[in-house]
Amino acid sequence: MKDQLQALIQQAIDALRQDGTLPADTTADVQVTRTRDKAHGDFATNVALQLAKPARRSPRDVAEAIIARLPESGLIARTEIAGPGFVNLFLSERARLGVITTVCEQGGRYGRSELGRGRRVQVEFVSANPTGPLHVGHGRGAAYGAAVADLLEAVGFDVHREYYVNDAGRQMDILATSVWLRYLELAGVELPFPANAYRGDYVYDIAATLHREHGDNYKREAHEVLGDLPPDEPDGGDKEAYIDAMIARAQELLGDNHYRFVFELGLNVILDDIRADLADFGVTYDTWYSERSLTEKGSVNLALERLREAGHLYEQDGALWFRSTDFGDEKDRVVQRDNGQTTYFASDIAYHMDKLERGYERVVDVWGADHHGYVPRVKAALKALGEDASRLDVLLVQFAILYRGGERVQMSTRSGSFVTLRELRNEVGKDAARFFYVMRRCEQHLDFDLDLARSQSADNPVYYIQYAHARVCSVLRQMEAKGYRHDPANGEANLARLTEDHEQALLATLARYPEVVEAAALAEEPHQVANYLRELANDFHTYYNAHQFLVDDAAIRDARLSLILAVRQVVANGLELLGVSAPQEM
Repeated sequence: MKDQLQALIQQAIDALRQDGTLPADTTADVQVTRTRDKAHGDFATNVALQLAKPARRSPRDVAEAIIARLPESGLIARTEIAGPGFVNLFLSERARLGVITTVCEQGGRYGRSELGRGRRVQVEFVSANPTGPLHVGHGRGAAYGAAVADLLEAVGFDVHREYYVNDAGRQMDILATSVWLRYLELAGVELPFPANAYRGDYVYDIAATLHREHGDNYKREAHEVLGDLPPDEPDGGDKEAYIDAMIARAQELLGDNHYRFVFELGLNVILDDIRADLADFGVTYDTWYSERSLTEKGSVNLALERLREAGHLYEQDGALWFRSTDFGDEKDRVVQRDNGQTTYFASDIAYHMDKLERGYERVVDVWGADHHGYVPRVKAALKALGEDASRLDVLLVQFAILYRGGERVQMSTRSGSFVTLRELRNEVGKDAARFFYVMRRCEQHLDFDLDLARSQSADNPVYYIQYAHARVCSVLRQMEAKGYRHDPANGEANLARLTEDHEQALLATLARYPEVVEAAALAEEPHQVANYLRELANDFHTYYNAHQFLVDDAAIRDARLSLILAVRQVVANGLELLGVSAPQEM
């Protein structure tokens, strides 16, 4: 509707340019917005205020000229000029009622558009280290990233979904060493477990697989493992230095082949679990991109060489540094340590260089809020490489805090005492989890009330919305039981009978849906759709409680059934964008 009204106003402006009322080179950004007060019409535009200066006329005079040159249209019933020169537009009855026909004709396509047609966007999200199961914090990034990708796709963008697999680096070595030490316990070797190792039950499970399938092939005695190691934290030492020494010891005692086998076993078991967990959560990817592949194909060295050639690297204390302060970062960053190993940041530079070289117009990274410090350094690297850093959009997702019985649920990933995404899904269901995760802006903290998410009441927003869909389905079942049938043609012919205030409110809300989808997609804010669905459900439930649908008068009955069928369709469309089902019975 907004697009059609904007087109009519643009035609009026074009006509004013042609007759000399406006200079031939006049341009205007025609914006039509919904009014807050229906007394001021359905829509309004401030374009006359924009054009007053080039026209050398008052805004009200320009507004009158625009109104006079508006093409004939069945959309607009009347217009008025308000304030200094706003043009208020009142829709015709046909335009207001036409939304029902549009929804019924377009079905699942209603709300979708071609706004982003021909533009490629990559959305990379979750990308959790494969060092353990996904926890509830990862779940919010998964729900948010998936919804952003689906919204962008709904408005026509060519969207590529990617998971960046951090399958290299120190954390993976800590995992491999943790698995091997648990394996040694199962092989009868008694030794203290490092303070900084991974302690979750999943580590035992992987170790048990190793022991079951390979017996004592990877067994080493305690004195071999512990000899000459520095003290761990419980003994007054440094836990970081101790785990690094233990990793080196594991690599030394196992040798390259055996150590690599343990490393790959841990990686593959956890990565397979992450894939399955996300798939059950309704989240799938086009690509699982390996961090190790960046090194193997020379991308990291290429990125560093480009930075070196451009004069943005320097050596200090045996390490190689990127002069990121030249590009707005708070301090320079190490890209290669004094031992010759490249840093995680170096891989990040190569990865983002690779993303842009793959031809995406824009890349969207969904990161945890604790990674906020990485944003300026990655953008600095892109600038140094000669890329347009504005093509990278980083969305920071705050952690989700679980509450059960009013008490906060404590979590710690390294200790293993955390709530997994799978456990959350089993407790509250996929639908509630997906919806609750996107109810707030990503940068806002989320208090996730487990008791509310499980409840079957109007206080539970996802239940309240799904119940609207199920209620319409129930009306249709009652219709069949009463021997009625819905005649869509009769319903369309009698839409003018929908004169009740509740019906007019529903019509207006239904008409807003495409605008909400577009705004949510462009702002990357799924919560806009969630809020809209709550409003639509509230309008419907209020209507349901105030009126009967299965009345004897076939004209009113069919018109009302057409209206609530449109409501059902839009509820289903919106829930689909959020990864939530639309049940027929509840």
